[in-house]
Amino acid sequence: MGELSELTWRISEERIPYPDAVDFMEQRVAEIRAGTASEMIWLLEHPPLYTAGTSAKPGDLLAPDRFPVYQSGRGGQFTYHGPGQRVAYAMLNVKKRGGDVRHFVHDLEEWVIRTLDRFNVRAERREGRVGIWVADGGREDKIGAIGIRLRHWISFHGISINVDPELSHFEGIVPCGISESAATPYGVTSLAKLGQMVTMPELDMALKAAFADVFGD
Repeated sequence: MGELSELTWRISEERIPYPDAVDFMEQRVAEIRAGTASEMIWLLEHPPLYTAGTSAKPGDLLAPDRFPVYQSGRGGQFTYHGPGQRVAYAMLNVKKRGGDVRHFVHDLEEWVIRTLDRFNVRAERREGRVGIWVADGGREDKIGAIGIRLRHWISFHGISINVDPELSHFEGIVPCGISESAATPYGVTSLAKLGQMVTMPELDMALKAAFADVFGD
């Protein structure tokens, strides 16, 4: 059966439990591969939780009893998700989009960068560090995370952007293996901490516009 060409955007107002999100993505990926469902971008928030990617180190989970911890099939290390953070799960046909995984990840990063640029936040990649970073008073803080998985060239999992989460919740992990010390002055930030009071609907509009710029949809 031929694949469907339309891209569907889904926005969930309620906080979605992580296992429910994974179940949905697994099903959607199978349907996209079968040609019975369109590609999808799913915008949502989770309740507070930690996820462990395929490269996660047990020692980077500093507070294992603070929030639920879920093993994740995505690449990367430990990540926090919670209220005030926009998660965008990208269920896309990477083969159709060129079949170059590194280029696809680069495009996901560019998507985050161009979205934040719409709020006058200059965000950048950093060699050797996963995610999207902003310079803030002589230090560099992470504002966006990237973590995907491919199955038969269909992506799932995706990106997250810190809009106004409780930043102390990140203290239960070493986010993406990057610790904060005098030698490595890296932390976590948000649009709100940078003085940009952005609503989720405003961010969603920016995500849609930037996605079209980067991916051409």
